[in-house]
Amino acid sequence: MAEPLLSIRGLVAGYGGTEVLRGLDLDVAPGEIVAVLGSNGVGKTTLNKALSGVIPVRGGEIRLEGKRIDGSPSKDIVEAGLIHVPEGRRIFPDMTVLENLELGSYRRGRPRRAQNLERVFATFPRLLERRTQRAGTLSGGEQQMLAIGRGMMAEPRLLILDEPSLGLSPLLVEEMFALVQRLNAEGLAILLVEQNVMQSLALANRAHVLENGRFVLSGRGADLAADPELEKAYLGL
Repeated sequence: MAEPLLSIRGLVAGYGGTEVLRGLDLDVAPGEIVAVLGSNGVGKTTLNKALSGVIPVRGGEIRLEGKRIDGSPSKDIVEAGLIHVPEGRRIFPDMTVLENLELGSYRRGRPRRAQNLERVFATFPRLLERRTQRAGTLSGGEQQMLAIGRGMMAEPRLLILDEPSLGLSPLLVEEMFALVQRLNAEGLAILLVEQNVMQSLALANRAHVLENGRFVLSGRGADLAADPELEKAYLGL
């Protein structure tokens, strides 16, 4: 594997007196899709928050392009190019589509805002059609497009997608995974954090199954999809 873009070693994190992540190791190489799979409550969101600097890391280290980012404020992590598209979209409903997208370049990518807007609108023509519409009036699928488009405005080195298929219809889920594949084909490294197992494994170069704060299965996406241990490890199946 190439030199990791993201490298996590012995990551420990949690809330109050509760330890949620218990020594995770994970790498994402440039241009790679790595999936982190697991049902609700196993620590996926905690992992994303620790990577993004939203909660403190209690042990281990996180490196982005060789530089330690654990302990850094969230704004510095964003400026370094680690961009997190959170679960639930977290758009600003009373602002327009265009205003939401422009906010995506607040910390990173501002000098090329116009070019990045063109790229987002080329990727999501529906957002171009609705650029003056209040974001809260968009459909669920359009809001997810907006959340990802906002992330793209920050010119990510690594894009974390937290449950991008959550709450979408089966047809929109197919569209969302096709979009992830297309963004990756353009060279973007993606950490895909999902409950949707088989579709994630079909895209991922490598994958990890998270259970009770530890990875219980790891390997190539295609290998895990065929592993009889997957059903035992992933209780959502």
